[in-house]
Amino acid sequence: MRFDNSRESENVEDRRGGGGGRGLPVGGKGIGLGTIVLALVAMYFGVDPSIVLNQAAQAPAPSATSRPAGPPANDAESKFIRHVLAETEDTWQQIFRQNGKQYTEPTLVLFSGATRTACGVGQAAMGPFYCPADQKVYIDLSFYQELKTRYRAPGDFAQAYVIAHEVGHHVQNLLGISGKVQAARERASEREANALSVRLELQADCLAGVWAKNADAARGILEAGDLEEALQAATAIGDDTLQKQAQGYAVPDSFTHGSAEQRMRWFKRGMESGQLAVCNTFQARNL
Repeated sequence: MRFDNSRESENVEDRRGGGGGRGLPVGGKGIGLGTIVLALVAMYFGVDPSIVLNQAAQAPAPSATSRPAGPPANDAESKFIRHVLAETEDTWQQIFRQNGKQYTEPTLVLFSGATRTACGVGQAAMGPFYCPADQKVYIDLSFYQELKTRYRAPGDFAQAYVIAHEVGHHVQNLLGISGKVQAARERASEREANALSVRLELQADCLAGVWAKNADAARGILEAGDLEEALQAATAIGDDTLQKQAQGYAVPDSFTHGSAEQRMRWFKRGMESGQLAVCNTFQARNL
């Protein structure tokens, strides 16, 4: 990725090494292995944290002495995050204006281990996630190392795709889509609720593609190989990929984010068009 014409966002909250860092307890009991496995399979790349986190009680405030020293706020990783977030801000501001709407910028929170959110206690094991209650994206940057080594999806644009997907959930929240889907899920069977979640997640993938298309057209951010990096990341975190790694087989009715092939397809659809209208997964007959 190129950031020659990019600014750095000011909407990054760095909690690494403080403000609810490592070892933050959940309800005094911690999260069990089963919950962590469920989170790894179901919650990578875009999550409705209330589904899992509302079961955890609010944790007591960590003591100052328990906070590990974190990296400086201007380290290379945080600077990259700020550049990518700024690209999403500038792009979605423009798209919303073109559609007669106002875009409210989200905050991106960097944390280590665990942190408080308005949706409960967020933990690194859950992967990056968006909390609609406080309009913040949360990410423990150790996830990027796992993406590179465990899931074999390296590259800076793969990392940018992670952020763009979560910002896609913020766009859905602003447009009122997330609230409608959550209300429908509460009335649905488990199978139907999972299917709604898949459509929501695939739409966020498509919105990430819309962002990439428009940001590149405006500021030339993409380099050779960037698209392939994003598609590899989408493949790596497809529900079928994750389930096969965890249990040796896939159960489509339990998918909550979509298969690897579906995630690639919808990202590419947004990337090729750059238009919001192509991302209506809820009216698509075939995902």
